[in-house]
Amino acid sequence: MGRYDFTAARVHRAATQLLATNRLQAPPPWYNIVADYPPAQTLVRPLQRVGRKHMKKGTKKPSRMFQPMPLQYEEDKLRQEFFTDHPWELARPRVILEDSGNDSKRWDWKEIEQHNKPLDGESVVQRQLYLMRQGATKEQAYDIARKEFYELRTEQEISRRVAQEEARAVGAYFGKGPIEFGMELEDRAFDDWKDWAVKEIEITQQQQAAAYGGEPAAVEADGKQTPMVEAGVQAAQQAEGQPAYATAI
Repeated sequence: MGRYDFTAARVHRAATQLLATNRLQAPPPWYNIVADYPPAQTLVRPLQRVGRKHMKKGTKKPSRMFQPMPLQYEEDKLRQEFFTDHPWELARPRVILEDSGNDSKRWDWKEIEQHNKPLDGESVVQRQLYLMRQGATKEQAYDIARKEFYELRTEQEISRRVAQEEARAVGAYFGKGPIEFGMELEDRAFDDWKDWAVKEIEITQQQQAAAYGGEPAAVEADGKQTPMVEAGVQAAQQAEGQPAYATAI
């Protein structure tokens, strides 16, 4: 082949042969496009080279595998910083559907609030990037964007609460919110712990009574010890010099 590589030019011909022999049931999506606009170079990704100075001692030379080149954008670090400070923003539902695919071209980040875009973490990132391009430092732009974001979030929360109270005033009913669900889970966990603690105390009292009396302690149905066992435990405590107190739960 020499210095010329015709692999890319033969892709369409190879696909045509596969279709003629029924190796392919349907033409690929790129079949007609490649026929109209033949590629001028190979259809593979460039190699991602690893310099020798970045290689560890004793490691072999990396294989010549096709690896995608790393893509880095200016907003990536800003997003990482914001969502690290505000992890719960990732739990909010987001709409990624765009009308024309070029909605971002109609956004003007002179203000953080956009007419056709809901307020989210990306608004803070883009607003911060705009302020940085206007000459502000990264920290200054971040503080300004966060302040505007907090103010709008507060207004939205107040509006939501007022609307909910007005709706309840006219007979609307709302289900349990996240606070109610959290309280129920907390109460359930406390009840489970209480049952476990009662059983552990009963087992401990039975072991103590058996150690002093030689017989397993009798426990009533409601979890309290019988008077005989309770008297034995109190006597053992007095013998050890401990004050006698009621051991019943």
